[in-house]
Formats: sequence, C-alpha cells, structure tokens
Amino acid sequence: MTVTEATSAAPKKGRWIGDWRPDDPAFWASGGSRVARRNLIWSIFAEHLGFTLWTVWSIVTVKMSSYQFTTDQLFWIVSLPNLIGSTLRIPYTFAPARFGGRNWTVVSALLLLIPAVLLAVAVSNPDTPYWAFLVIAATAGFGGGNFASSMANITYFYPQSKQGSALGLNAAGGNIGVSSVQLLMPLVITGFGLAAAGLFWVPFILAAAIGAWFFMDNLTTAKASPRDQLKIAGRAQTWIMSFLYIGTFGSFIGYSTAFPLLINSQFPEHAGLVSLAFLGPLVGSLIRPVGGWLSDRMGGARVTLWNFVAMAGAVLLVGYGLSVHNFALFFGSYMLLVASTGVGNGSTYRMIPAIFRAKATAGLAKGTEAYEAAAIVGRRNAAAAVGIISAIGAYGGFFINRGFGSSIAATGGAGAALTAFALFYAACFVLTWACYLRKVGAGTVPSLAAARI
Repeated sequence: MTVTEATSAAPKKGRWIGDWRPDDPAFWASGGSRVARRNLIWSIFAEHLGFTLWTVWSIVTVKMSSYQFTTDQLFWIVSLPNLIGSTLRIPYTFAPARFGGRNWTVVSALLLLIPAVLLAVAVSNPDTPYWAFLVIAATAGFGGGNFASSMANITYFYPQSKQGSALGLNAAGGNIGVSSVQLLMPLVITGFGLAAAGLFWVPFILAAAIGAWFFMDNLTTAKASPRDQLKIAGRAQTWIMSFLYIGTFGSFIGYSTAFPLLINSQFPEHAGLVSLAFLGPLVGSLIRPVGGWLSDRMGGARVTLWNFVAMAGAVLLVGYGLSVHNFALFFGSYMLLVASTGVGNGSTYRMIPAIFRAKATAGLAKGTEAYEAAAIVGRRNAAAAVGIISAIGAYGGFFINRGFGSSIAATGGAGAALTAFALFYAACFVLTWACYLRKVGAGTVPSLAAARI
C-alpha cells in the first residue's frame, strides 16, 4: 500500500496508517515526507502550548508580591510543575503507542485547560492559601508530560538520517514555549491582570486539539503494549542517557524557569529587567536544532562531550557575575549557559535513536529484511526509552530550582548551588567519554563500536 492509499483510507479508520516505512527512500519521496511534516507541524503547536502552561508560574510568581511569600516559597511554586511534569512523562511516553499519536495529542492538549483555568481561579482570590497555590501549580505538570508523548510519536515518523533534525525542531518548537510565556505574560498581566495568565491560552489549547483531530495520524507500526515498552527500563543505556539528559534538558528547563526569580531576588535594583528573561529560553530553544544538526554530521556523543565543558565554564561565569554583583556579566553568562543547554538537548536526543538502533541491528547486514525488522524494533525501543529518559532528565528542572531556593535561603546567594551544578557537568563529561567515546584497543567501546553515536 502506498502512502497515498494509506493516508486516503486513514480518515475512515480513525486516521490510522498501516504501511509506514520512512527508511525506504522511495516510500519517503512518494509522500511519506509530506505526511511526516504535517504531523510534525501540529505536534510542535500542541507541544509548544504544553511548555507554556508548564512554565507559566515562572512569571506569575514574580508578579505575586501582594501575597508576601518568601523567595524560597516562590521557588517551590516554580519547582512543583517540574516535579509533576517529569513524573507524568513516563506514562505519557507510552500513550501514543497505546492510543495512537494523533488521539493522544488531542487528549493531552485538552488536559491543559485544567492548569489554565485553575491558575485564573487561584490568583483571582487574594485569600488563596499557599498550599492551594502549590496544588494548582502542580497541575501545570500536565504540560510537562506533553513533551515525552510528542517526541515518542515523532520518532516513528522520520527516517534515522533525519531524526536529529526532526526531533530537534519538534523539541525546539516546544521549548520556545518557555520564551513565549516570559515574553507575553508580563504584557498580558499588566493589561488584564494575573488571571489572564491562564485564560489567555484557552483558545489556543482548543485550536491545537481541533487541529490534531483533523490533521494528525496514528501509526499502526507504533503500536506496543506498555509492558513491552517498560522492558526498556532494564537497559543500561536508558539510565546512562537519563543521567546525561538531566544535565542538558533538566538544566534548560531549570535555568529557564529560575531566571525571572533569580533576577528579581539577586538584582532587585534591576527587577524591571525581568522582562528580558525570555531571551534565555528563546536562545536555548532556537539553538536546539543546531545541536541535532551538528550531531547528524559529527556524532551526538562528540557534540555532547564538549558541550558539557561549555556548560561547566558558563555556570562558573554566572557564579562569578553574582559574586561581584555585575548584572551585565551575570546576564551575558546566563544567556551563554542556557544556549549551551539547548545544544546539549539536541545532541543527547540525537544519541537516543542511534544507540537503540545500533543495539537492535548489531550483526545484521543493512538492507536485508532482518535488518529492517530489527530497525523497527530499535525505533520502538528508542520511543519507549524517550519516556524514561525525558522523565528522569526533566527532574533536573526541579533540582535546579530547589538548589537555587535552598542556597538563597541558607546563604543569601546562589553560589553554592552553581558550584554543585558545575561539578555535576564534570561528571556528565566523564560518563559521556567513558560510555561512548573511550578507546578500547583499536576501536570504541565494543557494544557500540559499529555505530556513529
């Protein structure tokens, strides 16, 4: 069955495509690329909204001066969506294979109405207690879960050679939602009040759900039971990459959501410049596809290795800027830091499908039926691993915000937290080298010797 036949029949069967072979050049050229691109566009839109609701509290907390909460309490409100969103990523990543990528995109988009409406309710009442803010902020975690299901779904649509760029674009489109919130919400809140920070997104959420319903597709080749997918948790590579992803994506979401509160608390004389905080996640999001693009050409492990060096250097510069209370140095260094997390996001995500494909097809001749069947298994393994890796990695956003909050509460500054972060990046550097680039005799680490990870 051709792509045209599959897609024309899809609406009659709930938009399910039964024949999907993205690694077949003829199939891809005859229409597969068009179908994949259409699904990618709507995936990006829905995921973008997920990020906006996930991180909206990073700006709302800066505008909550009337509630008399401490800086550490505000960091807890910003931290909780990261904690819940990270946890939700595990079940979310299995959802496309269980229910269909298109179907789950509709459901996950509509779930965003919960944090959007509850935010408006909470800030509309000046007597809302602190514990209620914590509970309501936690519901923003629904937006964090969207990333895992979106990335797992798009992994199936693209051939191996284009996954770095496709996943990079999908992730960047979502990541830039952090920047959208931090750019637009100060203006919206100023014009319409705090409640508008939630209600503003409602029509966009409905548009994403409707668009996904009419224009996205489900793939039967992506079908797998959660039990089969959970087997991937027993693979060492899943946990190695989870650790590295804490260092890249966890850092991106953590630094991005902490930026406004960090400026507000450490440079109160420059509190008016909180409106510039959006530039950090914007740069980190836009540069993410560059990390995937470089990895497609140089190998993800090599790009990831040296990126951790850049991240460690940048975080130390941020610490120095804070120690000398130089806002320009702090701001510039922070921008460099968030940009380096974006490159790392792209490179580590490029490594995941390459690793599991290499494992699944080891010893098989490329182009044979056995190889193609194994490649499908590898893609399923990679999609399953994405959920665990993105979930564990996103916990970094919680740890970074709590690190800043605890450090400021204990010492009055963020220096202790930044030192700990730099040491963590050094550990990530060593792990990347030892597992994917270390020389053993004449080759690389034996289990992945034939793959350009």
